Amino acid sequence: MSSRTVTAIRPTAGIDTSQRLPYFIGISGQSCAAQGLSMHLVVIPPGARSEAHFHEGHETAIYVLHGRVETIYGDGLAQSVVSEAGDFLFIPPGVPHVAINLSSTEAARAVVARNDPAEQDKVRPYLA
Repeated sequence: MSSRTVTAIRPTAGIDTSQRLPYFIGISGQSCAAQGLSMHLVVIPPGARSEAHFHEGHETAIYVLHGRVETIYGDGLAQSVVSEAGDFLFIPPGVPHVAINLSSTEAARAVVARNDPAEQDKVRPYLA
């Protein structure tokens, strides 16, 4: 039987991501040998937006902690939904999307979980 360890992680610095948003890495294959999921904190600066992208082969679940975020999504990025603090958002695999912080003065913050421990390896740019 292999040794199993409970791991506590306190992210101290953000990293740049393919989506061009700062992530504070929490749970991942690299941080704690997770095998089936990742979970991070994303901070969208005031007025900022992610690059248009999609996640190849994995689902995304988001819980908005602070702020209001518009997610434009789908073919041609023609659809839109607004999420605010207390809302959950689900994005299926392969759906192109862009996250936009609707505030010009406050950062938006959300917990992002995916069913892939190396999810950044499968972020793909979306060219509308």
